[in-house]
Amino acid sequence: MAIMLVAGLLIGRRGRLASMLTMATAWLVIFGAGFVVFTFRDDLGFVAQRLQSEATGQPVQVGEQIRIPMALDGHFWIEGELNGTPVNFLIDSGATMTTVGSETAALSRLRVDPVREQLVRTGNGIIRVGVGRAGMLSVSGIERRDFGVYVAEHDTLNVLGMNFLSTLQRWGVEGRWLILEP
Repeated sequence: MAIMLVAGLLIGRRGRLASMLTMATAWLVIFGAGFVVFTFRDDLGFVAQRLQSEATGQPVQVGEQIRIPMALDGHFWIEGELNGTPVNFLIDSGATMTTVGSETAALSRLRVDPVREQLVRTGNGIIRVGVGRAGMLSVSGIERRDFGVYVAEHDTLNVLGMNFLSTLQRWGVEGRWLILEP
């Protein structure tokens, strides 16, 4: 139909061959662009969210999924709450337990068992941790209550580990995105 319309316009105009070819090419590009926009109309809404996420580093909610963009350092970071206190977490599938620094634990009024200290092996060596329980851990609307965490004495890095990720229905990395499904 598009080809017939273009052919009809060209036959109706009497002009030089070069200008007719230019006109035909322009019309084919216009119809091609319209076809592409029509074909991907459902995905275009997600493009705006993705551009915003790439610019701000904030997660994108797509239905039930939470899509977290990879940061410039190659890691996935997310803002969460520990007992109502904002905490920036590094998501680490290599960490068995969610671990927070002692300063974060104090700010969030985390209950730490004074008797149950442990030595744990991390990527940076062996460290001493306290064992605690968070009344509430929330990450992008995903809440876990009475949640077990480690508290590292001299560490400022807060890590969201496998004990959180394994409570999800699904999680995985797709390209430059970490996908969480509650």
